[in-house]
Amino acid sequence: MDPVRICSDLVQINSDNPPGNTAEAIEYIRSLLDSLGIATDVTESAPGHCNLITFRQGHPLLLCGHVDVVPALDDGWLHPPYSGHIDAEYVWGRGSTDMKGGCAAILAAVASFVDEGIEPPVSLAFVCDEEVGGPHGITYLLEKELILPSDCIVAEPTPAIAPCIGQKGLCRFMIQFSGTPGHSSLYPLIGRSAVMDAVTFIEYLKELHTIEYPAAPDMAEIIAYSEQLLADVFEVQGHSPVLTRIMYNPGVIAGGEKANIVAQKCSLEVDLRLPFGCDTHALLQTIRENVPDAEITPSSMWNFSYTPPDARIVHRICSAIDAQYGISSQPFVQWAASDARELRKHGFSVIEYGPGDIRTLHAVNERVLHDDLRKATEVYKHVILSYMKSVF
Repeated sequence: MDPVRICSDLVQINSDNPPGNTAEAIEYIRSLLDSLGIATDVTESAPGHCNLITFRQGHPLLLCGHVDVVPALDDGWLHPPYSGHIDAEYVWGRGSTDMKGGCAAILAAVASFVDEGIEPPVSLAFVCDEEVGGPHGITYLLEKELILPSDCIVAEPTPAIAPCIGQKGLCRFMIQFSGTPGHSSLYPLIGRSAVMDAVTFIEYLKELHTIEYPAAPDMAEIIAYSEQLLADVFEVQGHSPVLTRIMYNPGVIAGGEKANIVAQKCSLEVDLRLPFGCDTHALLQTIRENVPDAEITPSSMWNFSYTPPDARIVHRICSAIDAQYGISSQPFVQWAASDARELRKHGFSVIEYGPGDIRTLHAVNERVLHDDLRKATEVYKHVILSYMKSVF
């Protein structure tokens, strides 16, 4: 099986989340695995929110990927976002990097063993809902114990030379400000503007961003390497404190009733990414104390998580990368989030490694190199082979 073709086919299947309907993408994967003689189960915890797992679980290695994607507008793309366009170098389109390319490489790696008459000792899981926190996807499979603790590779996009062993925390919430309406001709003498309260709160978020969270001694070297890797990938000049500070985004704002009325209501949807050592519940309490009159409704909250760098899966993925690229690879920790955190909570030893141009993650002109897809396939094959040797 060709990971380039599989990736293109998957991109052409719209699985935007919202709404999160993955039925067609999961059916495509089921048909591929069925052609290999691999038995699967499909679950649907809500209409259209489908997951696929191989019938036999409990192998020493789980390969996992999500098939939902963030939505894309047509504007600005060199090729339509759901075209799966293939040129001489890239597969283009929404999900090519995050992370249908990773799913394609998993399928191609497994198929290569089956083609040789070998049943690889791996379990597979392809899930929905990762882009909205995983309630019908990985969380559902874990709660129902449909997948069992093991070593695990989540095929999220990473730099080709480094596996990811940890992610920052998250604190995402809606905050609503209530003002006192009045005629705009008398403001600020009379009335209290909810919009201005929101502006003041955004300034407070900027202050939170300035707080430095020193890395624990056992994480300092990995965090320093990770920040350098981040700077190299995104071509950031100078020090990039992404991993040691709170990153903030007031992503959605809605407020006011009319231009000549002092705003009575204003709301923000805020996304905070929390460094190692910052507790999400303690931070939210601090925020509440700063704005006691505002109404805060959290939607997603979790702390940082990581797999120890001396874990078996870390050694094996690094060995596979070294063999493919002729280097001595090091693990890094990441600025974003994934299903890995939920797997770790349930006893899995998890790393992320997968193909993709992470500069185009969730962006216009998302794409993945053919070469990255094929090399990721080879890395997965190397790791699978290492587990075969330990089993047999």
